[in-house]
Amino acid sequence: MIFYYDKDDDLLDISVGKPKKSVSTEIADDFFIRKNLKTGKITGFTILNFEKWFKGKNEEKEVPLTANFSFISK
Repeated sequence: MIFYYDKDDDLLDISVGKPKKSVSTEIADDFFIRKNLKTGKITGFTILNFEKWFKGKNEEKEVPLTANFSFISK
Protein backbone atom coordinates (compact mmCIF):
# COMPACT_ATOMS: atom_id res chain seq x y z
CA MET A 1 0.00 0.00 0.00
CA ILE A 2 1.19 3.48 -0.82
CA PHE A 3 0.00 6.39 1.32
CA TYR A 4 0.13 9.99 0.10
CA TYR A 5 -1.12 13.05 1.99
CA ASP A 6 -1.42 16.48 0.38
CA LYS A 7 -1.65 19.00 3.24
CA ASP A 8 -2.49 21.94 0.95
CA ASP A 9 -5.51 20.14 -0.51
CA ASP A 10 -6.18 18.14 2.71
CA LEU A 11 -6.38 14.92 0.73
CA LEU A 12 -5.31 11.42 1.75
CA ASP A 13 -4.75 8.92 -1.04
CA ILE A 14 -4.08 5.22 -0.51
CA SER A 15 -3.06 3.04 -3.46
CA VAL A 16 -3.23 -0.73 -3.31
CA GLY A 17 -0.26 -1.99 -5.30
CA LYS A 18 1.17 -0.27 -8.35
CA PRO A 19 -1.00 2.41 -9.99
CA LYS A 20 -3.45 1.06 -12.57
CA LYS A 21 -6.02 2.67 -14.83
CA SER A 22 -9.02 3.04 -12.56
CA VAL A 23 -12.39 4.70 -12.18
CA SER A 24 -13.29 6.63 -9.02
CA THR A 25 -16.68 6.39 -7.34
CA GLU A 26 -17.84 8.47 -4.37
CA ILE A 27 -19.22 6.07 -1.76
CA ALA A 28 -19.99 8.73 0.88
CA ASP A 29 -19.31 12.45 1.34
CA ASP A 30 -15.57 12.95 0.68
CA PHE A 31 -14.85 9.17 0.49
CA PHE A 32 -13.93 7.65 -2.88
CA ILE A 33 -12.84 4.20 -4.05
CA ARG A 34 -10.94 3.46 -7.24
CA LYS A 35 -11.57 0.28 -9.21
CA ASN A 36 -9.51 -1.35 -11.96
CA LEU A 37 -11.27 -0.97 -15.31
CA LYS A 38 -10.64 -4.58 -16.37
CA THR A 39 -11.02 -6.58 -13.13
CA GLY A 40 -13.32 -4.41 -11.04
CA LYS A 41 -10.96 -4.85 -8.06
CA ILE A 42 -10.33 -1.92 -5.73
CA THR A 43 -7.04 -0.19 -6.50
CA GLY A 44 -7.22 2.62 -3.99
CA PHE A 45 -9.07 5.01 -1.72
CA THR A 46 -9.20 8.78 -1.46
CA ILE A 47 -10.46 10.86 1.44
CA LEU A 48 -11.07 14.55 0.83
CA ASN A 49 -11.03 17.00 3.77
CA PHE A 50 -9.02 14.44 5.73
CA GLU A 51 -8.26 16.72 8.70
CA LYS A 52 -11.95 17.62 8.97
CA TRP A 53 -12.85 13.93 9.37
CA PHE A 54 -9.89 12.92 11.56
CA LYS A 55 -9.09 15.95 13.73
CA GLY A 56 -7.94 14.16 16.88
CA LYS A 57 -4.65 12.33 17.11
CA ASN A 58 -6.30 9.14 18.35
CA GLU A 59 -9.73 9.77 16.89
CA GLU A 60 -11.40 6.96 14.98
CA LYS A 61 -13.94 7.27 12.20
CA GLU A 62 -15.90 4.47 10.65
CA VAL A 63 -15.57 4.59 6.87
CA PRO A 64 -18.26 3.19 4.56
CA LEU A 65 -16.36 0.13 3.37
CA THR A 66 -14.98 -3.19 4.55
CA ALA A 67 -11.63 -4.59 3.45
CA ASN A 68 -9.63 -7.78 3.92
CA PHE A 69 -5.86 -7.66 3.65
CA SER A 70 -3.36 -10.45 3.22
CA PHE A 71 0.40 -10.55 2.86
CA ILE A 72 1.70 -11.55 -0.56
CA SER A 73 5.37 -12.52 -0.64
CA LYS A 74 7.46 -11.62 -3.67
